[in-house]
Amino acid sequence: MAEVSLPAPQQARLQGRLGALAFSFATSWPGISSAGLEGGELVVRTTRDQLLPLMTFLRDAPHCRFEQMMDLCGVDYPSRAERFDVVYNLLSVTHNQRIRVIITTDAATPVASVAGLWPSACWWERECYDLFGVQFSGNPDMRRILTDDGFEDFPLRKDFPLTGYEEVRYDVERREVVKEPVSLVQDFRNFDFVSPWEGMLTLPGDEKAHEVRQHIKRSRG
Repeated sequence: MAEVSLPAPQQARLQGRLGALAFSFATSWPGISSAGLEGGELVVRTTRDQLLPLMTFLRDAPHCRFEQMMDLCGVDYPSRAERFDVVYNLLSVTHNQRIRVIITTDAATPVASVAGLWPSACWWERECYDLFGVQFSGNPDMRRILTDDGFEDFPLRKDFPLTGYEEVRYDVERREVVKEPVSLVQDFRNFDFVSPWEGMLTLPGDEKAHEVRQHIKRSRG
């Protein structure tokens, strides 16, 4: 559900309310490294151990009431010790406001699942695990969701190879996903990329028109 567009005075009050929330989080909530407005939305960065208390507060507090989790996604920064950002986008239908909560983690340290607060998070967390390899402790169904069961590695990591010598496919006879060397079904062909029409004075099917043009040319000569 998208938020309703507000008149300028109400929009100003909304920005003021979000600004007050940002100040409150930045000054009084433990574990928050930053809180502020970015692009008109409240963005809060916190730690893994404070994630569940903060998310519970955001859902239940009367002046927050973020009833819906709209999205959960990952971002990969391979040069960092904690290379992954886990980004939560929440929407309050009651107050017509949004918030983005960001935490960091590495490939080995799990993040607490928020599926107990927003059941839809189960699917989002599975997607983040499938594509980035981020583990979520407490998720009731921590399986891959987009790639094949036998898929190895995590395709949205920045160091995931774009080319290789193996392919993954589903074998109908064995009824399972198999991994095997790449097999090209036709021999290598060398293309010269020259148009077959270059150098042709008469196109197929245009012989009569060509004879007429040649007759006119001779008559004028």
